[in-house]
Amino acid sequence: MIAELAEDRVVDGLFAVARKQRLRTRGGNPYLALELVDSSGRIDARVWNDVDLLDKRFREGDAVRVLGRVERFRDRLQLEVRSLEPAEADPASLVPEARRDVEELDGFFEFLAAEISHPGLRALVDRFVGDAVFRERLRTLPATPDSHHSYSGGLLEHTVAVATLSRESAQLHQRLRSDLLLAAALLHDAGRVRELDRGPLFLPTPEGKLLGHVHLGLRLIEERAEGLDRAVLAELLHAVGSHHDARAAKTAEAAVLYHANQLDAVAATRSVDPEA
Repeated sequence: MIAELAEDRVVDGLFAVARKQRLRTRGGNPYLALELVDSSGRIDARVWNDVDLLDKRFREGDAVRVLGRVERFRDRLQLEVRSLEPAEADPASLVPEARRDVEELDGFFEFLAAEISHPGLRALVDRFVGDAVFRERLRTLPATPDSHHSYSGGLLEHTVAVATLSRESAQLHQRLRSDLLLAAALLHDAGRVRELDRGPLFLPTPEGKLLGHVHLGLRLIEERAEGLDRAVLAELLHAVGSHHDARAAKTAEAAVLYHANQLDAVAATRSVDPEA
C-alpha cells in the first residue's frame, strides 16, 4: 500500500494511474511522469527506461501492476518504475478512501436530514435522501478533484461536516433559520454528482466542464422542489448559489454556509505544523 512505502523499498503493487505525462529531460530524453493511487494514498512515479515500449501499454485512468523501487526526491517519496503491465482490476476501486467510516457518515447524513422540520424543505431534502443513485455517488465521489477532500467519499464527508457546522451555528445563534441553513448545507455540493465522473480520474462530465457544480446543483434542487414555497426556494437557491462567494451572500444563512464551507476545507487541508 502506498501509505506503507518507505525509501529504498522494492514495490510490486496494483495501482490506478491518476495522471500520465510524457516529458523530456534536459538532455532531450523522453520519460513518463505518473501519479499512482491506491486506497491508501498517492505517489508520484517516473519511467526513465523503455519509455516507448511502456508508454503504449496503458493510458491515464487504467489499472496497472508496477514493479519498481521507492526513492526520495526533493524530500518526497517517488517510485522509479522498472516494469509496468496493464491489470484487470476496476480502476475506480483503486482510489484513496474517505478518512472517516462511510457507513457512519451515511447515517449522519440521514440524521441531519431528519432534523429539518419545515414541511417543504424536508420533502425536498427527502427526495435526495431517497435517491439511491445520488446517495451512491455521494459516497464515492470527492468533494473536489484536486483540492480539499479529494478522495472517494470526500463528497459525503465534506457534506456532513458542513451540515454539522451549520447546525451547531444555528443552535448557538437562534436568530438563524435552522431549517433553511441545514437544507442548504446538505445540498450545497449536490451538483458534484453531475459534474464529476467516476474514479480514478474524477474528470468533469461534458455538462460539468461547461456548467460547474454550483449551476448543476441549482438545477437539481429546482427539479425536485415541487410544492416548496417559491420564496423559500429562492432563499435556498441563493444560499447554495453563493456558497463560494461571501460578497454575493445577501442573507445570514447564505453567509454562514459560505464560512462553514470554507472552515471545513481549511481544517481538512491546512498544515498543523507551524514550520511547514
